[in-house]
Amino acid sequence: MAGLMGPRFGAQPGRARQLVVLLHGLGADGQDLIELAPDWASVLPEAAFIAPDAPDACDMAPYGRQWFSLQDRTPAVMAAGAQRAAETLEPLIEAELGRFGLPGEALALAGFSQGAMMAMQLGLRRRPPPAAILAYSGVLLGAESLAAALAGKPPVLLVHGEADDIVPVGASRAAEAALRAAGVPVEAIYRPGLPHAIDAVGIEAGARTLSRAFAP
Repeated sequence: MAGLMGPRFGAQPGRARQLVVLLHGLGADGQDLIELAPDWASVLPEAAFIAPDAPDACDMAPYGRQWFSLQDRTPAVMAAGAQRAAETLEPLIEAELGRFGLPGEALALAGFSQGAMMAMQLGLRRRPPPAAILAYSGVLLGAESLAAALAGKPPVLLVHGEADDIVPVGASRAAEAALRAAGVPVEAIYRPGLPHAIDAVGIEAGARTLSRAFAP
């Protein structure tokens, strides 16, 4: 089976001890997030980083990719779209783990915006669960049925700008509450004045989370 298609950084097969998959937002592609890899490689020097391009062309812009359509933002429709996309993404990630000779526990998922939705959708339902989930400026879909859907309780980092006018910060506050209620360990960071973006504080928090998740 083919693996993930998109830019890569870090350790090669036979040398990697961790796999970090970076999931981009709507209307972007893998190149948008692979720039995080050098910073995080400073704490995970034996990690392989992959920022795959989403499978579909964005249907809301003349460029970029999407994991699923956001034309209809009804919560149930978005949750169904994310689940379909996760079912497509899962075997590709498994193929990459096999390519690197790594167990499922050596995986971490990080995402921004729609990619954060995907990281939580896939990561919270995956067996075995990833070592960590990093969700920047995202939405936890299907929160009302989360407890029944959980396959594990991997640590989750939520980072969101309080000035975000694309995905309001209330989305991560709701995600934090739902995750805590389900017994999932959460660190939430809300950044005053930050719009729909990842800043240096968020990058540093991601590095700390990954370092803790893969500590010996």
